[in-house]
Amino acid sequence: MRLLLFGCSGFIGKELVPLLLKGGHKITVVTRKRNAKNALMKNKPIDIIELDPSDPDNWNNKQLIKALSNADGVINLAGEAIADKKWSKSQCKKIEESRTTTTQALIDAMKALKKPPKVLINASAIGVYGTSNTELFNEKSSLGKDFLSNVCKAWENTASNKPNSTRLVIIRIGLVIGKDGGALGKMLPIFRAGLGGPIGSGDQWMSWISRSDLCELISQAIEKRSWQGIINGVSPYPIRMKEFAKTLGQVLHRPSLLPVPGAILKFILGDGAKVVLEGQRVESIILSKLNFQFKYPKLKQALTISTNLKGNI
Repeated sequence: MRLLLFGCSGFIGKELVPLLLKGGHKITVVTRKRNAKNALMKNKPIDIIELDPSDPDNWNNKQLIKALSNADGVINLAGEAIADKKWSKSQCKKIEESRTTTTQALIDAMKALKKPPKVLINASAIGVYGTSNTELFNEKSSLGKDFLSNVCKAWENTASNKPNSTRLVIIRIGLVIGKDGGALGKMLPIFRAGLGGPIGSGDQWMSWISRSDLCELISQAIEKRSWQGIINGVSPYPIRMKEFAKTLGQVLHRPSLLPVPGAILKFILGDGAKVVLEGQRVESIILSKLNFQFKYPKLKQALTISTNLKGNI
């Protein structure tokens, strides 16, 4: 298939693009990053369109419109990082608009085509459910009412306005575990120095997925015509923060006894700290019905692979 990718030139794209190429797909990546081809797949047969898809004016770009009109499928993971900066008014606006504006422009452009893409894979996040230490959320659960929940709902609603002939799969993604980036990439230097430990109370749930399994999930969603609607992109084994820290310490053969007070994280990230301090326990009843086979269903497996360490898993 000819695929057009948004938001796939970074952490997830490093593994997703090679997987899709291995599957025989032809890839065009839309990115704001310069020299993205070198970072993604040097000397590989992918096309790069360097522009900001969140700017509506860029959707007059002939190269972009041609790529979209030729595409059999679209993968849209574009969005500002949630927990990298304090949630100022301007940052909150950027978090929301980087998702909804890009997706709205994409949907409008697809609707304008005589023959729109056959399938759209659109990202969302498990933050749509809100936070809880007691509830177990699945695809049929009610949705939250906080900032992140509202962002995800707006993002999903925008994608749902796709052309009638386009199959839509929305993947509500959990914490992605993989080497060379993501939340784990920020934790590793601290834990390797022996200074790691649970963040906040340690009782908050972490619903996660290995990057390899997420990429395989996206790949299968593209290819399998029976897949549609909402899917929670999470491992079948969520874990509490204190167990996450303990397991990461074991994998690295380092102590993980020093708790990180929630107040410190709040000082650094402001309201954005709630992404880490308040979790949610999420499962996927849809992936169970689809018999999706996880390569790394348990955390120790995913962490061992992601930290490039040998050991029994």
